[in-house]
Amino acid sequence: MSAIYERPAELLQHLIRFDTTNPPGNESACIAYVDELLREAGFETLIVGKTPDRTNLITRLKGRGDAPPLLLYGHVDVVPTVGQTWQRPPFSGDLIDGYVWGRGALDMKGPDVMLITALMRAKAEGRELAGDVILTLVSDEEVGGQYGARYLVEQHPEQFAGVKYALGEFGGFSMYIGSKRFYPIMVAERRVCTVRATFRGAGGHGAMRHTGTAMGKLGRFLSHLDAQRLPVRVHPIVQQMIEIISRESDEPVKSLILRLLDPAQTDQILDQIGNTARIFDPLMHNTANPTMVQGGTKINVIPSEVHVDLDGRLAPGVTTEEFLAELRAVSADAEFTVLIDDDFTPQSDLSLFEMLSGILTDADPGGIPMPYIVSGATDGRIFSKLGIQTYGFVPMLLPEDFNFAATIHAADERIPVSSLEFGANAVYQALLRYGH
Repeated sequence: MSAIYERPAELLQHLIRFDTTNPPGNESACIAYVDELLREAGFETLIVGKTPDRTNLITRLKGRGDAPPLLLYGHVDVVPTVGQTWQRPPFSGDLIDGYVWGRGALDMKGPDVMLITALMRAKAEGRELAGDVILTLVSDEEVGGQYGARYLVEQHPEQFAGVKYALGEFGGFSMYIGSKRFYPIMVAERRVCTVRATFRGAGGHGAMRHTGTAMGKLGRFLSHLDAQRLPVRVHPIVQQMIEIISRESDEPVKSLILRLLDPAQTDQILDQIGNTARIFDPLMHNTANPTMVQGGTKINVIPSEVHVDLDGRLAPGVTTEEFLAELRAVSADAEFTVLIDDDFTPQSDLSLFEMLSGILTDADPGGIPMPYIVSGATDGRIFSKLGIQTYGFVPMLLPEDFNFAATIHAADERIPVSSLEFGANAVYQALLRYGH
């Protein structure tokens, strides 16, 4: 039988069958399985962890030393499936009609397979790479990285000495706008800034009519957030992305997309372009989504204080105070308290972008690469504390009718085998071309 790196779909099936739902994670068995594969293939490995059941794996393929080490990293934990109705069991790893099904197929055990198989293939073929390649598989990305990337950066930074660039999640997947196929390569991400908005007002008996209450102020605040966006922000990377889409597209997409760059028209255009707005909307605004509300102690007592917690996501370069100023403009009644300020300094060295773009255009001459800011958060923000620039590059050539955004983290998560193989080959090419 061929080596496991030549059977990426089978490897993914095995990884999916480890239930690494986070919380609680329990990633160690999955990590141990990959460790065994790597050791059998001749790799030396290191397993470290904050606790025995939340481990992380590091291995290295030596290169010539002509280029800085290149980091490949991914996480093996997955989000919960509770409350979702699946056509196939979420941890079955079933292979049906050319798709591997299961939680993590897209995020991120499928991409993990791309990284693992590319590294194993380079070793098996005796490739002399320009620089060392470090593969790191971590725990706990989906709940903040305390047991994974944060632990490694804080406790084992020596493992990443000299690294300037990394490949990880999430980018390189195909997306269709109009009649064209684009490949967004992630070069930056928004950061998390969780805020609590507290509202106060006179309390009293629930049998009496009350106005100006804390609840009323909260209601007006939530209604405003639901009805209106925060101010438009056009980041240079987003501007470049939109200009590429406009240049490569036909009318009417060409003109319509370009109008997004005019802040006076941005929100109006977003309302016109339907599902495509899901791509651009969070990239052109800070967002503050209410997720948890607390207030009141008894049903017949008007509470004098209530609060709502907001999942804030900030465009690169936006300060916490600038974000709070946007929220204060929504409500002068609220007192805003920062709960989590995931402050980090994003890197801006885009030296590898041209190389990665060339890999995609060689693999798919009809595809158009472009830079991209991911709307969520990844472990890239944590590795950036070591001065490492992450590129989201786990490529997938997806069918046009496959809704990537609606499938990731959702019921019936799955990946086409052809997309998995496409990505594994693309990452392998990145290892060969890096440093040249």
